[in-house]
Amino acid sequence: MRIFILVLSLCLLSGSSLFAQSGYYEDAYRFSQVKPAGTARIMGVGGTQWSLGGDVSNVAGNPAGLGFFRSSEASATLGYTDWGVETTYLGQRKNYNTTNFSLPNVSFVLANPKGEFDRGSFKGGSFGISIQRIANFNTEYGYFSDLPGETSIIDFYLQDANGLPENQVVNLGITGMAYNTYQINPRLDSNGQAITGEYEPINGFVAPFQDENITQEGSSSQISIAYGANFNYKFFIGGSIGIRTLSYNSRKIYNEEFAEGPLINSNLQENLFINGGGINLNLGLIYKPIDYLNLGFTFQSPPWYSLNDEYNASMVANYDNYFYEPEEITLGRVEDLTDIFISSYNLNTPLKIGGGATVFLNKNGFISADVDWVDYSAARINSNDFDEGPDNLEIRNLYGSTVNFRFGAEYKISKFRLRGGYGYYGDPIADSDYDRSTQQISGGLGVKLNRFSIDFALVNSKFNTLYSSYQVLDNQGNNIGPLTEIKNNQLNGVLTFALSF
Repeated sequence: MRIFILVLSLCLLSGSSLFAQSGYYEDAYRFSQVKPAGTARIMGVGGTQWSLGGDVSNVAGNPAGLGFFRSSEASATLGYTDWGVETTYLGQRKNYNTTNFSLPNVSFVLANPKGEFDRGSFKGGSFGISIQRIANFNTEYGYFSDLPGETSIIDFYLQDANGLPENQVVNLGITGMAYNTYQINPRLDSNGQAITGEYEPINGFVAPFQDENITQEGSSSQISIAYGANFNYKFFIGGSIGIRTLSYNSRKIYNEEFAEGPLINSNLQENLFINGGGINLNLGLIYKPIDYLNLGFTFQSPPWYSLNDEYNASMVANYDNYFYEPEEITLGRVEDLTDIFISSYNLNTPLKIGGGATVFLNKNGFISADVDWVDYSAARINSNDFDEGPDNLEIRNLYGSTVNFRFGAEYKISKFRLRGGYGYYGDPIADSDYDRSTQQISGGLGVKLNRFSIDFALVNSKFNTLYSSYQVLDNQGNNIGPLTEIKNNQLNGVLTFALSF
């Protein structure tokens, strides 16, 4: 019977997409998270850079800072990341750890300053190019419970299928797969006939043991081409164009095990691959009203992405040789899987407006602070392959704007530099009682030997999130599905080698 319904549905839908990855609104936030980065010097002072000049990080940061260069410079930065995760579900904890090496920044600045006594307000400028990693997606998390959960993913399937005829349910994403593997079945009337739009679980309402594992891989990088100009050593103006590449992979494996049959256990695996590119513009200004003070401003346009994704899923349900009478079939191992479904979409992530100030302590160092504003609810998705309306509505309703700030300091002792900094990135979720903000502490040191310099920095970032495997709504519309708390602890070490010439 189910084979007949599936064939009929395929004929009616012809070549339309039967599956699609859900949660594009999550991608909008994930790919909007770009924190200021660059060389070990900038990372050591908390990422502050809106009002600092003369660092190759200005290429991707505030390009006005390139106007400070009096000599050309080339640099390369090596990086190491240790991403620790602690999850808690039903009072049970589990730990994960992911490490990786990277080349987070390679930069080159070609300086062309004018002589000190040359006439005119224009005092020269510098071109710069850099390749910088702007996001790291490599992590792993999940949970395991030896206590029965309060709900089952079958409850989600039932709510998703409620009110729909079988020929629609069969193609309803993972709910259709649950139907094809007999985890949900039509409710029968007293005559043994299926009641349209009503379904019931094959196990009854039994609480399962649950576990899930999510592995994410990938990164996003930006090639920046910039120019910064110097006017009377007071006004520094710059602009840049950024060309971005993005690669993101996700694999989710979710399991349920039942103490009572006929369904013994079930497994759902979802694979998602996203890649593409984007472009953005960056404008900057630094004003130096007096010798020991810099004031900076930067505007970063919304990045425009063109992305492609591939999605596939598989499901396995194991039964204890259960005889399903309505279809006269004995159920053992039942599997269902999808083809690889491909879709394309455009994503505009939010713009960023930032400002900063730096106070110089004679020639002994400086204190610097930045603040920037990002409205995550302004992200937008557009596609001809799926209906983006629900995701855009979720973006507007779920996310809000944040004010982020950073401050840092550098102190000079002979040829050595000591650095420290702090950063705070606000909670992007609007009207939430749970704090998802990020706090970042950094420190570093450097040494300058004539035209060669070496800098090192350690950055520790901590932030918490909540993860829900699936959604089940109660009578008041609240999600009572499983909720896992995720505590993230990232430690980044960066080492920069630079040569001036």
